[in-house]
Amino acid sequence: MPSLKNPKADLRKLYHRTFEVSLIISLVAIILAFKFSPPISQNELISEGTQEIIKIDEIINTVQKPEVPSPPKIPEIITASTSDVPVDILVDGIEDYKPARLPDAPPPKPKIIEEETIFEVVEEMPSPIGGLKAIQEKVHYTEIARRIYLVGTVYIQAKINKNGDVKEAMVIKGLGGGLDEEALNAVLSTKFNPGKQRGKAVNVKMVIPIKFVLK
Repeated sequence: MPSLKNPKADLRKLYHRTFEVSLIISLVAIILAFKFSPPISQNELISEGTQEIIKIDEIINTVQKPEVPSPPKIPEIITASTSDVPVDILVDGIEDYKPARLPDAPPPKPKIIEEETIFEVVEEMPSPIGGLKAIQEKVHYTEIARRIYLVGTVYIQAKINKNGDVKEAMVIKGLGGGLDEEALNAVLSTKFNPGKQRGKAVNVKMVIPIKFVLK
């Protein structure tokens, strides 16, 4: 494909020639500047006026004395007049007076703590009000015990006081599956007829069986 650029308009041909001409002109100008420059005259520096010599006197360092605190003032002693002192009142026969002696308080009597006897076998054993049926109606099968078809008897040991209240209860033989807790709660919430020995209500410890049967 032929080039469309005009050879006369190509500036690259004149680049080297222009650079050489410019360099020659610069060197000639520098040489002429050094040759025709005026000589530097050595002028003496003359200081105008006379310099005064200032004499500095010796300065004595001042010493600052520390302030001495003044001694504290001695407090004044105020003397009281004898007329202000109360006169002792003398009572006839005061020497013969003797204070009455209070009688010694009697020593406190020791408290005798009577331990309540708990019977295990009495003439008349405690019985739940409404019978064992009242306790059986309070127990319910748990879902776990029903699924595994858990049956049997839970034995609860209970302490029943003179008023027929269950004071303590514990499982001595259980089945698990949540049936032990059901039996224990049923006994604790039941009111009993108190046990009697020689016609007198006493504290009794007894074992209560609770049966669990699936129908």
